[in-house]
Amino acid sequence: MKIVEGYAAAKSALSRPAQNALAGADAREKTVRQIIDDVRRRGDAAIYDYTEKFDGVRLASLEVDKKEIDRAAKEIDAGLRGALKLAADRIAAYHAEQKNILLKEKTGGKLGWVIRPLDSVGVHVPGFSAPLPSSLLMTAIPARVAGVKEIVLVTPPGKRGRVSPLTLAAAALAGVDRVFAVGGAQAVAALAYGTESVPRVDKVCGPGNIYVSLAKKMVYGVVGIDGLYGPSEVIIIADETANPAYCAADLLAQAEHGSLAAAVLITTSRRMADRVNGEIERQLADLPRKNITSEALEKRGLIALVGNVDEAIELANLYAPEHLCLVVAGAASYVDKVRHAGCLFVGENAVEVLVDYVAGPSHVLPTDGTARFGSTLNISDFVKIMTVVRTDEDDIRELGNAASIIASAEGLDAHARAVAKRLEGKARG
Repeated sequence: MKIVEGYAAAKSALSRPAQNALAGADAREKTVRQIIDDVRRRGDAAIYDYTEKFDGVRLASLEVDKKEIDRAAKEIDAGLRGALKLAADRIAAYHAEQKNILLKEKTGGKLGWVIRPLDSVGVHVPGFSAPLPSSLLMTAIPARVAGVKEIVLVTPPGKRGRVSPLTLAAAALAGVDRVFAVGGAQAVAALAYGTESVPRVDKVCGPGNIYVSLAKKMVYGVVGIDGLYGPSEVIIIADETANPAYCAADLLAQAEHGSLAAAVLITTSRRMADRVNGEIERQLADLPRKNITSEALEKRGLIALVGNVDEAIELANLYAPEHLCLVVAGAASYVDKVRHAGCLFVGENAVEVLVDYVAGPSHVLPTDGTARFGSTLNISDFVKIMTVVRTDEDDIRELGNAASIIASAEGLDAHARAVAKRLEGKARG
């Protein structure tokens, strides 16, 4: 991988342009808008047509029969089934703990709040080159733990018109209520507006290609969305104590996501930079996805050599990566200095791949610098908070005049009068 030296050079190399991953997609935006409008007008008929056009199959039915979902678990390898069950249990436990700690209601007193789960959520799981049961578990299980009443899965069919048994087995484990063999922008449109078969939902979640992201962006406001996701990315901060073979393996794991994935090492040691580069060459040689991984490393791979760990962390905060790994001596002592990251891995044994699959937290993370303001998909994505007010006559006497003054200053005379009427009534009483 390319090596840059010094904080200034690294900062220049890692600075993101003032635009997101969807910028410059004018032609694709037009296509997605046409798909959304067509699904709104023609409903199921449009979905059948787009599925045939984009996925190469003419479906007999959009919805997957529940018997097929129940049967799917028996069709996959027992070891894989057990691994998925372990992942599902850990994801549920993590988010149950998160729910107990974060979602506390305040119902007593004059001012408080109550928490209500969303009625329905749509989960999009892409097909890509292989099924992604992990993304399904990481999205649907937090929704189920939050108390969402109906979870609807949309995912592209295979060439034979059948959703992968692996995806269906994960859907059963996650407690998904309904499954539809449709993906892409047309699936997002169906979830947002509803069709004869696909129910309208309150929020659309899950990853996808740029067409899915554009569709989510366009339907936001009609429904909620969890976020807009770009290519995956990692920054590893390593000093001379790090294991170069491990660092290289983690960078390669990130790069194999796709040709636009970003894999960055920031190190305080020139020797470490050279050793990691050597390990990458050795480990890359026999990877089945060598071509894709090599392209990612060439386009968005980088090794930055800086003076100290504090400089490395400041560069990471500037970049706001999806994944940030601290592989330095005394890693825990640097946690408070990290301001922007989707998921923070502390120490050499905090392996990113474990979080990708089985650790417990969702692996649906902010990308493209959105970790500056965005969060890991979590329990709060599937609830809403309603404030509860019980002000009384004493509050009207204490606060009414100030409220009336502010309302008058804003030119909202009816607002001021609504308070004044009560104040007059209290004075007469």
